[in-house]
Order: sequence, then C-alpha cells, then structure tokens
Amino acid sequence: MLSFDARKKLGSFELEARFSAQARSITALYGPSGAGKTSMVNILAGLLKPDAGRVELGGRVLFDSEAKVNLPPERRRVGCVFQDGRLFPHLNVRSNLLFGLRLVPPERRRLHMDEVVELMGIGHLLTRRPATLSGGEKQRVGVGRALLTSPELLLMDEPLASLDQERKDEVLPFLLRLPGELDIPIVYVSHSIEEIEFLGARVVPVRGGRADIPPSNS
Repeated sequence: MLSFDARKKLGSFELEARFSAQARSITALYGPSGAGKTSMVNILAGLLKPDAGRVELGGRVLFDSEAKVNLPPERRRVGCVFQDGRLFPHLNVRSNLLFGLRLVPPERRRLHMDEVVELMGIGHLLTRRPATLSGGEKQRVGVGRALLTSPELLLMDEPLASLDQERKDEVLPFLLRLPGELDIPIVYVSHSIEEIEFLGARVVPVRGGRADIPPSNS
C-alpha cells in the first residue's frame, strides 16, 4: 500500500495533498493542467522534496519531514513512465529492456524479460530501433522497461497524452492488464476521464494543488 501526505510551496502555488493507493489497482490523479498532479508524481519519485509530510510505500518510509527521512530516487524502487517513452535511440528494443533489467540485482528481480515481453505484446519489436516504432509501440516498450526495474510502485504521468486516439486504443488494453499481473500500486496521472473509466481506476481529484482522499479499505 502507498500512503501519501505532502505539502509543498512552489512560488505562489501551494500543494497540499493526501491519498492512498492499494496494490493490484490503479489510482488516477485526475484534474486540469497545472493542478499539481505532476508535482505529486515528482514527490513520489524523489525528484521534488516536500516542505512537510510523510510518504510510505509497503511499510518503507520514503519521506518523513519530522524524522528527517528523504530517500533518494535510486533507493525508492519506483518505476516511471512519462508522455514519451524516453527510449535510448541508439539501442534496439531488446537492449532498452535489458537496461531496465540490469538496474536491479538478480535477487531483487520480480519480473523477467520473457514475462514483460509477453505482457506488453512486444516480442515482434525486439530487434527494432525506437525510430522505427509507432508512438503506441514506444510507450509499450517504455512501460516494459519500467516494469523490468522490478518497482514497488509504478508511476505513469500522462503516458498517452502525446498519442492520437488510434494509438491510445492500441496501448490501453495492455495497461488494463497490469493490475492483475503486478502486486504493486499503480498511480496514473491523466486529465482524460475516458482513459480513467476504461482502466477502472480509483479517482483522486486534484484541483488547485488540493487533494484529500481518506485511505481506502478495499
């Protein structure tokens, strides 16, 4: 389970947010641009330090202002997927995937190459370079690489925002499979209610830097 309670002042913008997320489910941070969704993701990833609060993941404290705990990104075991796949252009798909796998010691690997290739439906792409892939294919490879880091939390920040509807329809069925395959929380940022409804996500509305959702017992 993920528990998030954080406050951060960024110039004239103030973020004050609280929510929880369960394993084997998708929790969607939903709201307009500039509402604070990406700031919340950056706090979870360790890229932005809150002014106050506490963030806990599966019993591990990632941040606690009172205890002066702030784990660096590389120790958080968080996988991130952004609007573009951020693939290495000089590597083929197989090598991009292996890059994620090699970041994790063998004893800590929860998912393996063959499992992820099958889950994301990318077996036919392994020898291709990113420049030859469609936007939807790039995103599926990007999700695969994030999964191969064996994360304890998967963050997806507007992963389909740069895709047209046809490519979104290509990727969404693969994302829908993730909660049933992964015993981790998934936090999904979007301003598309259609995506959220398709994924059956639990919604955390974010408006003007505010989000306050009591812990879920489900």
